Amino acid sequence: MDKNNFSWLLLALLVLLFGVPIADDLTVSTAPAVRALLISCLLMIGVWSLRGTSRAFTLGITFVIIGVLSNILAASFPSQLFILASFMSLFAFLLLAISHTLKQVALENVISVNRLVGAICVYLLLGVIWAVAYSVLDLLVPGSFEEFSTIAGQGWDSEWLYFSFVTMTTLGYGDITPVSATAKALAYIQAVFGQLYVAILVAGLVSAYISGRQSDSKDSN
Repeated sequence: MDKNNFSWLLLALLVLLFGVPIADDLTVSTAPAVRALLISCLLMIGVWSLRGTSRAFTLGITFVIIGVLSNILAASFPSQLFILASFMSLFAFLLLAISHTLKQVALENVISVNRLVGAICVYLLLGVIWAVAYSVLDLLVPGSFEEFSTIAGQGWDSEWLYFSFVTMTTLGYGDITPVSATAKALAYIQAVFGQLYVAILVAGLVSAYISGRQSDSKDSN
């Protein structure tokens, strides 16, 4: 398996995380098309990281095809159905990417650049997948959040990413507030997940480092 496979996934995530806010600030009038393009890029570039296993790669390609077509339709014909299809394909791809990445990150016995990049990817993927969940919730149940200034009700913009990562890191600025019970539950579950992931990741890396040092010490003796 290619030891640099997570570099493509990280690149795709960075394109999305930086591209969506820039699209909101600079191209408000064409933001739906730009966001559709950025999500499609995440799918197309990110799927390359799954090429190490044929089953995951095949599923990834399927989600990419569905996602790209849904994004084109959602940008061309604004409809809740097409937007939901786009979100669901992205959500499925993110779950697949998290599962595939976690397996490699958790099973590796040594600290490597690929493992560190994979661990970063999982954290970013968790933030994006919760952003998608928040946007779908607000699309289906409008008013689930207060002080959210969505752009013309388009169902997705950088504020969902902002709220997701602020919640996951427990910064809690308070400028966007979950109102409904489901929104509150998603928020506190994300906060718990975010803290547990960092704690478990650090423990795993320390354990791998100690095991590696002990193994090297035995070999030298």
